[in-house]
Amino acid sequence: MANFRPNYGESPAIDSSIVSYSGGGGVCMMRNTWKDEQHPSLIHFISSFLRENSFRLNFVPIAPDFIFNCGGLSVAFVFVTTWDCNNTSLFFTRIQKLKGQFGNLYVIVTLQTREQNESFVHSYFKYGMEIARPTFVPVQDLEMGFEKIVKIAHARGVCKRQDVLSKMKAEREQAVQGMDAFLRVVTSIPGIDNHDANALNQAIGSIEAIAKASKDHILEKTDLSAEKAERISIFFRDQKYYLSPKIS
Repeated sequence: MANFRPNYGESPAIDSSIVSYSGGGGVCMMRNTWKDEQHPSLIHFISSFLRENSFRLNFVPIAPDFIFNCGGLSVAFVFVTTWDCNNTSLFFTRIQKLKGQFGNLYVIVTLQTREQNESFVHSYFKYGMEIARPTFVPVQDLEMGFEKIVKIAHARGVCKRQDVLSKMKAEREQAVQGMDAFLRVVTSIPGIDNHDANALNQAIGSIEAIAKASKDHILEKTDLSAEKAERISIFFRDQKYYLSPKIS
């Protein structure tokens, strides 16, 4: 088991501006075999910390030690609670394998002594690790290590959510611009107003679909009068007619 110093003080909370979305922090999955290898006090701290920060904790058989799902993004973590200077080969072999399986992978390594730190640095270059592939985060104690894990997961989730919101905003703006262009074209037909244009958009669809629609089809799908339906049908078929209106 890891050499964990119990601390039953209040678990520090993450900035509320980060955890306010989706009704909480997200979901944390912990590898059940990793849990069995740790001191119960560490598991107690982790459970309390996650609960205080609105995370749901599940124990599951997964390859990394933790997988966090925040804001629709999954982030995997390996959490080394005791660095074994004499058994580095298996560790880096595992990291290389996980790196190929998870696009968002972080490795938190607890280095409490100078000897452990020197061993880690030497092994890192010995086994040909690439900088930031994955990202290694050395820490001095276990509490700090898990806090780093949660903060990284939150930060990545917030960035993901902001990207999604930005894309949604851009799509809405494009939709508004597209609808504005649609209204300008359709209302350029003499006698057709915004109400008629919206009815055509909802019932038939694009300008291309309206152009292909027959008078009878327009009458069947909308509440437009026969006169307006015929005018629309003629507009898109008679060159002299559809070239005459001017779109301002």
